[in-house]
Amino acid sequence: MQLGTCVFNLVLIFSLFGQFSASVAESSSSTPQAPICSEEDRASLLSFKAGISQDTSQTLSTWTGRDCCDGGWEGVQCNPSTGRVNMLQIQRPERDDETFMKGTLSPSLGNLHFLEVIIISGMKHITGPIPNSFSNLTHLTQLILDDNSIGGCIPPSLGRLSLLQSLSLAGNHLKGQIPSTFGGLRNLVQLNLARNSLSGPIPLSLKTVINLQDLDLSYNFLSASIPDFIGEFKNLTYLDLSSNLLTGKIPVSLFGLLNLLDLSLSNNKLTGNIPDQVGNLKSLTSLQLSANLLTGHIPLSISRLQNLWYLNVSRNSLSDPLPVIPTKGIPALLSIDLSYNNLSLGTVPDWIRSKQLKDVHLAGCKLKGDLPHFTRPDSLSSIDLSDNYLVDGISNFFTNMSGLQKVKLSNNQLRFDISAIKLPTELSSIDLHANLLVGSLSTILNNRTSSSLEVIDLSNNFISGHVPGFVEGSSLKVLNVGSNNITGPIPVSISNLVYLERLDISRNHVSGTIPSGLGQLLKLKWLDVSINGLTGQIPSSLSQLTSLKHANFRANRLCGEIPQTRPFNIFRPVAYAHNLCLCGKPLQPCKKHGSMGQ
Repeated sequence: MQLGTCVFNLVLIFSLFGQFSASVAESSSSTPQAPICSEEDRASLLSFKAGISQDTSQTLSTWTGRDCCDGGWEGVQCNPSTGRVNMLQIQRPERDDETFMKGTLSPSLGNLHFLEVIIISGMKHITGPIPNSFSNLTHLTQLILDDNSIGGCIPPSLGRLSLLQSLSLAGNHLKGQIPSTFGGLRNLVQLNLARNSLSGPIPLSLKTVINLQDLDLSYNFLSASIPDFIGEFKNLTYLDLSSNLLTGKIPVSLFGLLNLLDLSLSNNKLTGNIPDQVGNLKSLTSLQLSANLLTGHIPLSISRLQNLWYLNVSRNSLSDPLPVIPTKGIPALLSIDLSYNNLSLGTVPDWIRSKQLKDVHLAGCKLKGDLPHFTRPDSLSSIDLSDNYLVDGISNFFTNMSGLQKVKLSNNQLRFDISAIKLPTELSSIDLHANLLVGSLSTILNNRTSSSLEVIDLSNNFISGHVPGFVEGSSLKVLNVGSNNITGPIPVSISNLVYLERLDISRNHVSGTIPSGLGQLLKLKWLDVSINGLTGQIPSSLSQLTSLKHANFRANRLCGEIPQTRPFNIFRPVAYAHNLCLCGKPLQPCKKHGSMGQ
């Protein structure tokens, strides 16, 4: 009996052990494994890869093997539960101009039915249309195809992507109208179609896209008026309709957008006044209305904009009087541009002079008398007082402007000796052309300023003396001293200006020969040495200047063969006229024997 019981117990134990083992095995086999990617998805990705003939990013070179979901396929992400591709992200790194792809967008991408995000951005040379098959991607929340070279019209079928929250097609070659079907994109938060060639009106159907926070349609050819319904987008924080062909008045409804941070309507054909209601935009930080046809006065209500730091209403027909802003008005203001309106300011208003501003641009505002004295000169970074009637005050103008980087005082009646001024050490650009300046260039072109100055324009003055030597390490990109009384040779050390893009010493009394070292300035795009007393030949070393777009050697005493390489042999003959004996294309051939002549 006991033996039978023992046998029974052993059988039971083995039975239970077998069930346990089977259970463990079953449990082990049922542990979820990350599935490999769908064969359909893999085929769609490889079809896109096949349509790209060149990929300097090397992204597509990682697309090998059977499993596109194993993390090895760069830019591809999958849902770990289903093994379906849900994200495709191919993006050029910031400040990288060498990365691009050449090819087209394959319609097969429309077969990635579980895609939620597609970003193909900054690849520069992806051409062709947006495939209609993208309308099959009904799970998409982000479609970003900006900064490529995509052409054709925007497919109306994209309006079916009802889950889309972000749509950016900026920086391509798209044409035609904005599809009216975009009214179906009710969940859209960001719409960016900037920098294309889109035309026609802003479609009325967009009024249903009420969740928009960011709307950028700038740099197109959009026409008609700005629709009132944009004022219904109560969540809007960024609105840029600049650089289009928009007409009519600025809708008052826009000034009910209490969350708006940035409003840019510049470079259109807008008419009428700036509405007083602009003062209602309590959150506004940037207001850009420049280059329109606006009339009337700048409203006093702008003084209520507590967060506004950038104000640009230049290049309109706004008239006097300028509002007198209270001391505590526009407290955050850093940058103001009132240039080229119908303003007759006479002097810079106290409320501008006394603020701690970074940029003050009052060109063409009929300022008279001495240069202004700013209460907080140390904060200034950029000043433009050109095209006025200013006559004096330079002696202490730059005092304490330790942060000044750019200054334009051109087209005034300033009369002073440039040898006597001391420039701020951080200055990168100075434009004093068309004044009554005298003195020599030695103060401006010296060792101290050569490392920081990038742009110097002293043309159309009465400056005399020689062009001083240039030290190594110069940052100079533009040097324009044309139409002065400068004498002496072009210094051999001009070869040290390795970043120079524009050189104009025309209409002076410069003599001697053209230094062969000029041919080392490989970035040079503009060269004008006309109407001087230069002798000798045009150096053959200049044939290395392959970036040159303009050159003028007219009215000197040059002789010999013009460099017979592009672009010198294809410039117009007038660029070489009135010299002693230049020859070769584009002039007549040089004589093989005897003296050369025209």
